[in-house]
Amino acid sequence: MNYPDDDLLSLSGIQHFAFCTRQWALIHIEKLWAENVLTVEGQFLHEKADDPFSAETRQGVRTVRALPVISRELGLQGVIDVMEIADTGPRQTPQMTIIEYKRGRPKPDERDEVQICAQAMCVEEMLGISLQCGFLFYGQTRRRIQVEYSPELRQKVKEYAAQMHEIFKAGKTPLATTNKKCRNCSMTDLCVPDLAAKNNIVQKYIAKNIAGIIKEEGATREGGDR
Repeated sequence: MNYPDDDLLSLSGIQHFAFCTRQWALIHIEKLWAENVLTVEGQFLHEKADDPFSAETRQGVRTVRALPVISRELGLQGVIDVMEIADTGPRQTPQMTIIEYKRGRPKPDERDEVQICAQAMCVEEMLGISLQCGFLFYGQTRRRIQVEYSPELRQKVKEYAAQMHEIFKAGKTPLATTNKKCRNCSMTDLCVPDLAAKNNIVQKYIAKNIAGIIKEEGATREGGDR
């Protein structure tokens, strides 16, 4: 399936989706956003990387910043922070390596890996090439972490992208669930996970009681018929 222009979603959103489907929906469906110290630090880190006019060549490696990419198969479009293009000689395809900038340290889950893999899949579709790996650069550790674009990671990207389109088309924000990651989320005050969780309990209680009443009424009617 190839998605038309009007159905393309933000590529960076796949990182939000992998972290929390409700956070993604609040940002990309309800168009809500809130800052905290972590998001501000991330913006500062991206300032140079996101400058499309900042490019340089050193020792045969050209560094291109803020590179627009698109995948109609995934239905995603966005911007790559940094692409390093190494000259591999005449009549050979240059070696292309994506560098995605992140604040802080490596995450306990694969949300960052999913995002850079999605970027790679966009480049592959656009240029008809194959990429093997890229790097995540973390501002706090000042180190690059290599990411292999494994079949398993690629499959996760496809599944997340499909789910994003399904939820976006439905236009319905998923219900909140509370866990440890809520503490560092800038959207907590807008999401209100504790209140939403309580509402979920109330809704389940009401639904359960309504189901019980309907069952009792059915049993009474059956008894009357006899």
